[in-house]
Amino acid sequence: MSQTSNGTADGYLMIDEAAGLFRVNRKSFVDDAVLAAEQRRIFDRCWLYVGHESEIAKKGDFVTRNIAGRNLIFNRDRGGKVNVFYNTCTHRGAFVCREDQGNSRRFQCFYHGWVFSDEGDLVEVPGRDSYCAHFNEDGSSNLARVERLDAYRGLYFINFGDEPTSLEDYLGGAREYIDLVLDQAETGMEIVGGTQQYGVNANWKLMTENSIDGYHAATTHATYMDYLVNAGAIAQGGMGGGGGRQLGNGHAVIEYYSPWGRPVAQWVPPWGEEAKRDIEDIKARLRARFGDEKAERMATLSRNLLIFPNLVINDVMAITVRTFYPVSPGRMNVSAWALAPKEENAAFRERRLVSFLEFLGPGGLATPDDVEALEMCQRGYKNMEAVAWNDISKGMASEQSGTNDEIQMRAFWRQWNALMTAGEAAE
Repeated sequence: MSQTSNGTADGYLMIDEAAGLFRVNRKSFVDDAVLAAEQRRIFDRCWLYVGHESEIAKKGDFVTRNIAGRNLIFNRDRGGKVNVFYNTCTHRGAFVCREDQGNSRRFQCFYHGWVFSDEGDLVEVPGRDSYCAHFNEDGSSNLARVERLDAYRGLYFINFGDEPTSLEDYLGGAREYIDLVLDQAETGMEIVGGTQQYGVNANWKLMTENSIDGYHAATTHATYMDYLVNAGAIAQGGMGGGGGRQLGNGHAVIEYYSPWGRPVAQWVPPWGEEAKRDIEDIKARLRARFGDEKAERMATLSRNLLIFPNLVINDVMAITVRTFYPVSPGRMNVSAWALAPKEENAAFRERRLVSFLEFLGPGGLATPDDVEALEMCQRGYKNMEAVAWNDISKGMASEQSGTNDEIQMRAFWRQWNALMTAGEAAE
């Protein structure tokens, strides 16, 4: 078996193209040194999702986020500009904003009372007379900002690297699938409600794999599939078709026909005849805007999209936007949001949120299954001295990748390995 790991001594990947084998060293899930290297070579260099424009729709709106270990303020200032500031006072380092979200034109550090405007400027210093006459003329005591901030269709990203690729180039082939999600709205998308947050005792890369893995659905989520059958909530045509794709830069997707109702528009009998008329109207408007082929694809195909390294947009029975960051090799924190068209009527919004909570929510029929599976994997890695490699070979011998194959996960791992080993060589 040939080993391809760009010459690294530890060998993260073992690939034999001729034999159709792709394996990942389990050390990458448990090693503290690997996690430290990921921070430098991946999270400090890649574009990372920070939030959606609807979360800061009005001037003065803000939300606080923890992204790749940094505490940040994502806000829209009085002039309408979107900013991301480091949530740390330039005096002694305390948070200047201790709320999860709100609307404010000022951020005041509770420690010594320094006040910053929503544009990041230091505007009040108690005991100002005790400082030199030219204090902060150079702006060095203003809030520090994450300079590399960009957006694609209302999705805001930041980059901590010195010379990052442009966001548009970074997203590359993933933009087609982002558009398929966002084009479902006629007046724009919005985040619905607040943030769902939970922890998982597993390595963050296991969540990446799981989010774009069609192979596990029938067994891991058998209870949910039985629930759909018993509730009569199976759409005509059932589940199948589609396949996985690698989209460049580590991004990947699976797209497939699914059995559940989709508010965008796939009707299921429990929704009733009135909802069926609404669905037909939505689909007719999609056809008028995009033509029959694209409208049918948007309405009836589900898609699980990964934006490397850790943004997942699952357009299934509802739309979830999810990120996850490592706390330790065996622990991650997950944040998730529901996304929906602004123009959606109250009845469809309720159906969407019920579907979201039934399957995608932390207490739903799927997420606890996934969490249990990932935590069992992490516990299983205690046996890595005897079994050192994960297998991600499914579909390597196929001419066309199916939804249950693993090309999408191999796309992630190839990019992960390229960044890790290139960074290792540079260091």
